[in-house]
Formats: sequence, C-alpha cells, structure tokens
Amino acid sequence: MDELKKISADDQCSHADLDKIVEAKAERKLRGKRLKGKNVWFGMSMLGIIGWSVVTPALLGAALGLWLDETYPRQHSWTLTLLLAGLTIGCFNAWRWVEKQGKPLSGAKENDDD
Repeated sequence: MDELKKISADDQCSHADLDKIVEAKAERKLRGKRLKGKNVWFGMSMLGIIGWSVVTPALLGAALGLWLDETYPRQHSWTLTLLLAGLTIGCFNAWRWVEKQGKPLSGAKENDDD
C-alpha cells in the first residue's frame, strides 16, 4: 500500500510500474491463500523436525564411536570422529529439508514429482 501512496503522491508512475506493483501484490495474496494452514504451530513443528534431523545422526555417530572406542581402541577417538560426521550429515539433511520446505514460502515454482 505504501508503494501506491508514494506513486500517487509523485504522479510520476507509468502504467507498467503500476501493473508490476499490482501483480506482485496479487501473487503475494494468492501465495498466502495457498499457505493458509501454515501458522505458528507449523513453524514450531518445523523447528522440532530440524532439531531432530541434526541431533539423531550426531547421537548415532557418538554411540557407534563409543562402541568402537571400547572394542577397537586407537590413538584417535572414534567417538569424536563419528560425532562430527553425524553432525555434518544431520546439518546437510536439515539444510535440504528447509530448502525443500522453503520453496513454496519464497514463491519458487514447485515440482509435481515431490
């Protein structure tokens, strides 16, 4: 609405500029209607899923590392190595999931195969 006020105040707007503004607002409104069910609870569940997708591989890596340290002791710690590997895998998984879920929110075209 602020853009329209600025434009009408300046009276230096072409029809193309006004068309772009109206089109952008209409697209934003349509996207909001498509994503109507995604509210605060959806955001909280998203944070929970992201957290578990990072924590689970890290804990599995640490558990496997502890078992390997007891079974096959080495100079370097299996626990630390596998904890970092699990953390890396978990962060990668979370990044992919957020990227996939963020496409509809950012207005990017959605794939029908997903």
